Amino acid sequence: MTISPFRRWSLSLALLALPFFSQAQSVDTPTPAPAPVGDQSAAQWYLKDPQLDNVPGVGATRAYNEILKNLVPTPVIVAVIDSGIDTAHVDLKPVLWTNYKEIPGNGIDDDKNGYVDDVHGWNFLGGPDGRNVNAETLEMTRIVAAGRKRFKGKTAATVKPADKADFALYQKAEKTYKVRLKEESERAKQVEDMSGPLNMMVANMKQALGTDKLDTTALKNANTTDPNMKRAVAGMLDMMHQTGAADADALLKELNDGVKQERSMLDNSLNLDFNPRADIIKDNPEDVTQRYYGNNDLHGPDPMHGTHVSGIIAAVRNNNLGIQGIAADPVRIMMVRAVPDGDERDKDIANAIRYAVDNGAQIINMSFGKEFSPQRPAVEAAYKYAAAKNVLLVHAAGNENHNLDLEDNYPASFYINHTTIPNLLTVGASGPKDNAALTADFSNYSRKGVDVFAPGVGIFSTLPGSTYGNESGTSMASPVTAGVAAVLKSYFPKLTATDLKRIIMQSAQVHHTKVHVPGGEKEVDFSTLSVTGGVVDMYEAVKLAQKATM
Repeated sequence: MTISPFRRWSLSLALLALPFFSQAQSVDTPTPAPAPVGDQSAAQWYLKDPQLDNVPGVGATRAYNEILKNLVPTPVIVAVIDSGIDTAHVDLKPVLWTNYKEIPGNGIDDDKNGYVDDVHGWNFLGGPDGRNVNAETLEMTRIVAAGRKRFKGKTAATVKPADKADFALYQKAEKTYKVRLKEESERAKQVEDMSGPLNMMVANMKQALGTDKLDTTALKNANTTDPNMKRAVAGMLDMMHQTGAADADALLKELNDGVKQERSMLDNSLNLDFNPRADIIKDNPEDVTQRYYGNNDLHGPDPMHGTHVSGIIAAVRNNNLGIQGIAADPVRIMMVRAVPDGDERDKDIANAIRYAVDNGAQIINMSFGKEFSPQRPAVEAAYKYAAAKNVLLVHAAGNENHNLDLEDNYPASFYINHTTIPNLLTVGASGPKDNAALTADFSNYSRKGVDVFAPGVGIFSTLPGSTYGNESGTSMASPVTAGVAAVLKSYFPKLTATDLKRIIMQSAQVHHTKVHVPGGEKEVDFSTLSVTGGVVDMYEAVKLAQKATM
């Protein structure tokens, strides 16, 4: 649930500059150099304190410096249900949960929990032969594909009474699917049409300005009287500002990645005939009672998202390398791979939650979501199972800039009977400045369904290959909150899951800043966009936890 900046670019900015470069030759996009391994924690604005630093972070650094330095932490396991993780990352390898009852690599289920060689977690998207599902369809695609076969020639008047609910769901999905297919087809053409010209533009700007690196300094210092060049420079600077790209090469990478993403959306996510699960996992996806399938490959085809999320929670704090996770040793990360490039399946999420709970997780981060949930009762049963075992669930609110009081997003913040889920926190994304942009423009929001906001814009964390980088999304806000919950549980182990939720909500830093409603220009009071009206505040949460446990 990270945000791809290319979706917010203005195509006209590039087209304005094209006359100067219309005769340009295409060039290959340079591969960015790996991020250096070293102390880069200064880039983590979200650790700063709203009072001391005048930055709407969570006050983690202040909490460690002023309160926690004299306290002794206890072990806590945080399960991350996600796309996968780079288990060899220099900042993550020391903090991985290890199942010491399992002998690595012997092909035997030593602890007899039903999962063979689950040393650091489990992969519900894997097959018995070691292969993995990467791209998947959206849930609406699966509903439409099945519904067109099942209800061919049927109408609401002719469908059997027992099938009316399923038919209504199919009709809703069909309507949404047609709209989404049209939108994605248009967007794919737009980014593909933009890719070639922008590649040519960058190559020729480098040549004209005599530089190999088009960063903001080179562009602002460009000495030219050519009006087309001036327009090109202005357009490039504006696109870099919109996307947060450090230079033109990074901008091109975002765009080219966007082209691949849109093509995958059409070829895979919205493809009614696409079904990789049948060949790879070989389970019955409709049978939610099946629990023992998958493999132990936690890396998967693309561990970027899960690696970034895990680093936010608990990357090593004291090794003078890379970043500082919010939670310190002895907090450990358990990876449960269940989120593909596409929509996760309810069955996998229910099983992932149960696996995490059964293997000792006290907090579960869930940075994923979708519009439809046909097996919702199975997920809710897993929620209740986690509640019975005193496990806190932390879920990303979603990136569609929707009001969740009016739009659906699953897993939902309420049970089917509309009662509150006592062990679930739903988190929206906030930005680094206490101004009109405090609410991330992509974040979902709700007076009833989003409990709290947390930093989710330009979040610097771990990436595969022992590198680091920025990502934005409620996917980042959720692990910020899960990390805070892990700190509270580690230093105050008597706190229950409901205690953690209550303390995080009660200690949230309430803002009455006038902000833009996500996705629009209307201004509202920030405090009206969530249940608490605030941003997660670890410093205040620690103080409140101290009082609660005295």
